[in-house]
Amino acid sequence: MTTADAHTPERLQAGFDATIAADQRIEPRDWMPDAYRRTLIRQIAQHAHSEIIGMQPEGNWLLRAPSLRRRAILLAKVQDEAGHGMYLYAAAETLGVDREELTEKLIDAKQKYSSIFNYPTLSWADIGVIGWLVDGAAIANQVPLCRCSYGPYARAMIRICKEESFHQRQGYESLLAMMNGTDAQREMVQESTNRWWWPSLMMFGPADGDSPNTHRSMAWGIKRHTNDELRQRFVDMSVPQAAALGVTLPDPDLRWNDERQAHDFGEPDWSEFRAVVSGAGPANRQRLEHRRRAHEDGAWVREAARAYADKRSARTEAGA
Repeated sequence: MTTADAHTPERLQAGFDATIAADQRIEPRDWMPDAYRRTLIRQIAQHAHSEIIGMQPEGNWLLRAPSLRRRAILLAKVQDEAGHGMYLYAAAETLGVDREELTEKLIDAKQKYSSIFNYPTLSWADIGVIGWLVDGAAIANQVPLCRCSYGPYARAMIRICKEESFHQRQGYESLLAMMNGTDAQREMVQESTNRWWWPSLMMFGPADGDSPNTHRSMAWGIKRHTNDELRQRFVDMSVPQAAALGVTLPDPDLRWNDERQAHDFGEPDWSEFRAVVSGAGPANRQRLEHRRRAHEDGAWVREAARAYADKRSARTEAGA
């Protein structure tokens, strides 16, 4: 077989299919279908944007944390989220896109981020509940991505998931402290749980029957479980945690199904989900405007970094 024969579209596709079927990794220099590349760019960019936008609702409480210890923990978490965004933008760049381009698409509302970050943080209890429920949902969703078929994404997820596990534990510990406090603190935790439970269930995306990307992403090994499978895992994980914490999950249909060996639960408000995803959530405009302003304010830093890199490159070339 000639080199030309080995690079025909049919043989390239066959090689890709064989790698996926063998549950092996696709790497940046490997041939991949355009649709696979586009799907990865969409998913990784959305994930990266979510980490960066996700800094905002928690950053809102950095100067209002109830103690220096809580402030230090929250600051470390927000810094971790910035790092997660950078890992993911770097993974996306291996697919031939530029993070500047992705950022511009975000602030122009041409790419999405997780719907959960369009809800406001109204009390300190929200910070703990975000750690417990939102980061808990993220863990359920992201741990399978450590086995994603695209190598750079899978490897980035290993560290991200370890840090998300810490975030979930610190959020839960914060809530435990409040539940062992005053009646007012316990009421605050319950009220926050009531507001965040349903948006947390929506984090997994639409129901399987309404998800246009799930089937293909699973066939390619990008996703390992459907949206509904992951949502079920999250509910089954959260119920005993809520019982240990002493809060009630706001779902009258929530009950154990002995036949399924899993919990039955109510249906999220998908009309609310669609509204938030389409830009009509409580804090959509605020989140994007804040990100746009930060991007514009940081232009001088990017320009200085480029000038320094160009100057250093010119010196290297002159020395050679």
